[in-house]
This record gives sequence, structure tokens and C-alpha cells, in this order.
Amino acid sequence: MAVLHRALFTWFNLLIFLILLVLRLDQRIQWNWFIVFIPMWLYDNILLIYITFNMILFCKNAHDRLISLRRMIWYMVAVLMKLSAQILVCLKLEATQWTLLAKVVLAPFWVLFAALAVDVFAHLLEDTRIIIL
Repeated sequence: MAVLHRALFTWFNLLIFLILLVLRLDQRIQWNWFIVFIPMWLYDNILLIYITFNMILFCKNAHDRLISLRRMIWYMVAVLMKLSAQILVCLKLEATQWTLLAKVVLAPFWVLFAALAVDVFAHLLEDTRIIIL
């Protein structure tokens, strides 16, 4: 799939999700929160399948396996953390009788954001080291 197609698919899914979210928050529809998040579930599942196939291809080829495989595992963990946070948000919004604390619900997001910040910082340091050498 070309980069343009992936970007258009991502933006289309985000647009559909935001439309459903606005309709639900405006109380025009009374759907379950899990139904409102269907575009995000679809996107995450396609992303997981894509990452899995790339991992298989990297394992078959004898390229720079260790770095590429670590990168793919990091992508898989990031998507799974996003998925778990979405499930917790839906449970918090749908099951009002449960007393889920907001910090428990948003914990996967905070861990993911911290890990992404470390990852970006490490790549910046790696890039500057390459430029200096």
C-alpha cells in the first residue's frame, strides 16, 4: 500500500471516529461506546496485522534482523498499549457502576507517551551522533 493510501485511510478512519464521537457526545445517538470506537478498533487491528506481516518478512530475510525486529516489537507494544487504553476508556464510559479511577484508565496512555518521548529522544541523539561523525 502506498504512503498516500495509508495516510488517506488513517485520516478517513479518524474522521469517521470523530463524527461518531461528536454525535455520541451531543447525545444525537445513544450507541454503546464500544460501537463508537469501531473505526479505531478497525485501524488498530489492520495496524497489528501489518506489523505482524512485516515481522515475519524481517525474520525470513537476513537483513539487519536485531534492530528491525526490536523496532517491530516496539511498534506492536505501542499499538497494544493504545488498544488497552481504548478498552479501558470504553469501560469507564459505558459501565458507570464500576468505580474505575481516571488515573487507572489513562495509565496505558501515560506509559505510552513516556516511552514515545524516550524513543524520540534516543533517535535524536542517534541522529546527531551520526551527523557529528
